[in-house]
Parts: sequence; C-alpha cells; structure tokens
Amino acid sequence: MLRQYELVERVLAYEPEADEAMLNRAYVYTVQKHGSQKRASGDPYFSHPVEVAGLMTELKLDQETIVTALLHDTVEDTLATPAEIEKLFGSEVARLVDGVTKLSKIEAMGETERAAENLRKFFLAMSEDIRVLLVKLADRLHNMRTLHFIKSEDKRRRIARETMDIYAPLAERVGMYEYMREMQLLAFEQLEPEAYATITGRLAQIRSSEGGQVDAIALSIKQALAEAGLRVEVSGREKHPYSIWKKMAERHVSFEQITDIMAFRVLTDNDEDCYRALGVLHRTWQMIPGRFKDYLSTPKSNGYRSLHTALIFENSMRMEVQIRTQEMHHTNEFGLAAHWAYKSHERPDGQVGWLRDLIEIVDASHDAEELLEHTKLAIYQDRIFAFTPKGQLHQLPKGSTPVDFAYSVHSDLGSFAVGAKINGRHMPLRTALANGDVVEIIKSRSASPQLSWLGFVVTGKARAAIRRAVRQKEKQEVAAIGRKLFDEIVERLPSKIGKKAIKDAIGRLGFVSEDELMQAIGTAKLDDRQVMEALVPGSAEALPDTENWPKQERAISIKGLTPGVAFQLGACCHPVPGDRIVGIRHPGQGVEVHAIDCLKLASGVDADWVDLSWGERTTGAIGRVRVVLYNRPGTLAEATGIFAGNRANIIHLENTSRDELFGTYDIDLEVSDLAHLTRIVSALRASDAVAQADRI
Repeated sequence: MLRQYELVERVLAYEPEADEAMLNRAYVYTVQKHGSQKRASGDPYFSHPVEVAGLMTELKLDQETIVTALLHDTVEDTLATPAEIEKLFGSEVARLVDGVTKLSKIEAMGETERAAENLRKFFLAMSEDIRVLLVKLADRLHNMRTLHFIKSEDKRRRIARETMDIYAPLAERVGMYEYMREMQLLAFEQLEPEAYATITGRLAQIRSSEGGQVDAIALSIKQALAEAGLRVEVSGREKHPYSIWKKMAERHVSFEQITDIMAFRVLTDNDEDCYRALGVLHRTWQMIPGRFKDYLSTPKSNGYRSLHTALIFENSMRMEVQIRTQEMHHTNEFGLAAHWAYKSHERPDGQVGWLRDLIEIVDASHDAEELLEHTKLAIYQDRIFAFTPKGQLHQLPKGSTPVDFAYSVHSDLGSFAVGAKINGRHMPLRTALANGDVVEIIKSRSASPQLSWLGFVVTGKARAAIRRAVRQKEKQEVAAIGRKLFDEIVERLPSKIGKKAIKDAIGRLGFVSEDELMQAIGTAKLDDRQVMEALVPGSAEALPDTENWPKQERAISIKGLTPGVAFQLGACCHPVPGDRIVGIRHPGQGVEVHAIDCLKLASGVDADWVDLSWGERTTGAIGRVRVVLYNRPGTLAEATGIFAGNRANIIHLENTSRDELFGTYDIDLEVSDLAHLTRIVSALRASDAVAQADRI
C-alpha cells in the first residue's frame, strides 16, 4: 500500500502546483473514516481507496481526481456526508464523489433493478464529468485484483459477470485497453475457471518449449525494418487468454487450431513511418488477406489509432502485427485518460458522442431490464464504419441496419425513416450495413417508428428510441379508444354531466389526469359500472340487477387507430373492413377485434364485449384464404396472377398439405375491404387451376 508521502510525491512529480495540503488532508480523512474496517483479504479497508488513488497517479490525473479516489467510498461505507465532503474539499470533489458513490438506499430492490439504478446514476454523472468513469474503472480494477479473497463463489461470479458485461466494455470504449485486458482476464478466471487454467497452461508450455521464439521473431521484424532505414521498437507477446478463448468459442475450434496466438507491436516515430513499415512487412512476409485494418485514417470511436495486419512467418506460423507511433501507443493503452484536458476543459473531438447515446438510453428505457439490455448493446460490440452522403463518418456495431444508422445521425431522422439508399441503391431497412457503405435515409414527416423494427435493429440507442415511441403511440391510441368508450358510457347515464363531474370522478378513482382515466378505460382496468358510479355516485345502486344494467347503445369506431397498437385484429378470423365486428377487452391490454361469427367469441364474457365499427372509409387489413389447387405445373402461378390482377399483395403463403392430385395453401392477402376480398375469392373459384377457394 502507498504511504501518504509516496502518494503526494507521485502527484507533485507531474503536477508541481498541486495542493499538497488537500492531498494530505484527504489521505488522513479516509484513514480516519474507514478506521478499523477490514476487507475480505484482512487488510485495512482504507488500503483500497489508497490503491485506487495510486492507479490514478499512474494516469497522471489532476489533484481533484486523486482526492476523489481517496474519498470515493466514504459516503457509502462510513458516517461521512456529502455536505462534510464539500466543506472540507470543495464542491467539485463532492460532485465527483457523489457520481462514483453507489446507491446505498435501494437495497430493497431486486438485483437487476439495483444494478440498473446504479448504472443510471453512474452514466448521468459520467456525462457531466468523465473523471467519474476513470475513478470507477480504477475502483473496479482494484476490486477485481482482490476478488479471490471473497469466500462466496456466487458473489465472485456475480461481480465478475458485471465486470465483463459493463466495466471492461466501458474501459474499451474510452480506449483504456490495459484496464480492459486485466479486467477481462480476472473475470475470465472466475467465470470459466477450467478454460482459464487450460489456456494459461498451454501458453506456459508454449513459452517454455519455444525457446525464445517470440524474441527471435521480434528481432527478425526489427532487422527487416532497420534495413529499410526505419528506427523502430518491436515487442512480442502471446495473445490475451480471454481473447483466445473467445476466438475458440466463436469459431468452434480447439486451442491447437488457433494459429495466430503470437502478436507483435511495432512502434515508430511518425505516421509516415507506420505506412512505410507496413509496406516493408508485406514485401518481406506473406500477408493474410482480409486481416488488414487501417485505424490511422479511420480511428475507432474511442480514439484508438493503429495499423493492424496478419503475416505468415517462415515456419508457416501466423502472427498479428500492430504498427503505431509512440504517442499513439500511450493513448491506445490509457485512452481518454491519456489526454483529457481538465484545466482547459477541452474535451477531445469524437470522444463523447457515445456518452450522449448512453444518456439518451437512460432517458428512454422503460424499466431495469431494458436499461441493462440497451446499455450492453451500446458499449459492447465490434464496430463498422458507414458514411452519410456528405461524407460524415458514423461508427456502428456489426450487423447494424439503416435504422440504426438513422438513429446514430439523429433521433428525428430515425423516427421519420421510411426507406434507405445504400451506395445509391434502394434497399430494405433491415439490410445489414458493411464497412464503407454510404447510407442515405429517406424520411417522411408522417412516418413513425414501427414495432417490427425491434426484430432487426442492433444498437441500444435505436431500440430504446423505438420502444419509447411505440409506448407513447400506444398510450395515445389506447386513450383515444378509452375516450370513445367514455363518451358512449356518458350517454347511458340517467342525467347529463359537466366538467366538474369528470374532475371529481378522476379524483374518486385515484387518477391524476383525464388521460390516465381514458387509458384505464381503454385497457379495461375499469368497467362501465365503476365509471358510471364515479361520475354519478349512487347510479350503480339504482340498477343493482346486472341484466338490467344499461348496455352499449352505439358502436365504437376504430377508424384512425393502428392495428397492433390500441387494438389487435384477431388472428383466428382475420376481420377486414366491411365485416361486422366486436371487441373483447382484457384488463391491462388493448381491444381484441373479431368478426361477429368468430368461434372464439363463444369463450368470451358478455361484460367484456365492446360493439365496434370500422368507421367510414376505413381501408386496409389482412384477409386469409384457403386455396386448393390441382397438382399440375403452373396452377400456383395462375393463382398468384389472380392476386396480382386484383391488386392484392401476398403477405404470407404456406403449403399446408399436398398429395398426388391437390395442393392446399393458406394465403394472407393485403386487401382494402370485404368487397375486395370477396372479388378475389370469386375470381379464384372461376379459375380452372383452382379446385376450391374459401375465406378462413
């Protein structure tokens, strides 16, 4: 553990103007506050914040960050208060400590909710000052280094999983690869102990049997570059054990089948020498196609810059080579922490865009599960590069679609997207983007996010925005149908009512707004009797006989509402405009619409039924027909020709049975109304290719 004077000397070595008295005061304060507290290892608890502060000095961070590291557990684990911290160390330190402090007041929550709330607070604080993240990462790294002292295996695995899912990816996103690799290695040891032991054992065998082969190859690389007049430093190492295991799992191969476990790093003086060194290596040894990546011209979102290539050495051994300058190497290992300008408050370009995405996700997520899902998507995926038509670069996870791209550019662009051009060609919105694609989003102000998009988008930002928009639309439409039901209920009251009666009813039912009341009616959380009684107290007592209770007098129009949002069209009867329809309401859900002759209605309860109508000029629905075709060439083509001739789009076609004479098909068609569907069935029955055609 660092002694007090050693810590202060470290800070003064790179920041001579630092407030030595404040550093000493913070050291003494944390020792006094943590007092006799012990860690699982048996060490005094204050050794942990001191070691975290030591990690911060290795990154040469400012005095406020060092003091924050010393104090980061005092509010949570001791009697120290935020007000006391602010009085002794200033408002800036108090704000940073609060950002790092876990939420100790939510112990009653479940594990998922507690983790989500900690993340929510953490991200919000991090967006205001990135030093919160740097201290938190150092805090987690030191905790991982001492994780083996915790006796409970379940607790060790939980902490390791959280580290692997959240903190190691966060370290990667700010370019702190040293932290990321060590966190992954320590978490890997806990989560996959057998795989960890096997891989580290194999690496040790290779290290002892290869007799300095890594050093020999590094020397060969250095000599080849020196002959070309390049002054470089070359180092080699085995690949990270977790990286090897991940590659084995992804490729479904054994350790012996991993051929590129050696990695070499070439450090040059400038960018030009990086490209010169690359050319020399490619001329000297065979390059493996598809493995070259240029992160100099297109850096990663965390600022990482390097050239990556893979070569085949003389003995057919594959090896990875990274080429970068000395300055790039320092930045790549410690990332954002290596050049964060606190004193001038200048944030490096391109470093905080993903932070803004995280904050949008925090705002948009509906519950703990969503927040954790979207956050992991946002921080833990490989990246691709795509461009706007004007050449603006956007980095996205692999598998991203034009919808993900649109939300990356701007939330409004994603919400109003109706189509996309990829490299000048119209392509479906679900198309996976490739590196270098130029994407143009086609939008319409009348469009809105679709629930079906959740089936193919991959970014947390897009998923959060889509879910928020769909939920908002659902609330609006459920409230709209609730309003129509409310108006119909009011007409059945024994007397007319005014605005005051509605306001009083809202209070009696425990709601705070009229919209809440309408949503409750639309989702059947309230029945007609409850609403009437709230509006006109005593009206329910006047008609105690359920059979004589006033029934719905006019049908409720569903015109203007969206299928799948406020109501669902029954998949059993596929009603279309023109059919006589009724609705079944289930508490907490929307209205389920059925044709009046649907057999499923037999299982319903009269009180749950709502008389519905399509509304004037309502168009568009999915009708289903069953067609039996003669089993001979061309009959299916003739049937689809009938659909095309009647301007009906085929949504789904399934061959349900087939024998020597006939083939039976269930076909879903996009039709305008009942008359349209009837014409299609009539045309099918008139065809020589069709043995039988019926609507189902």
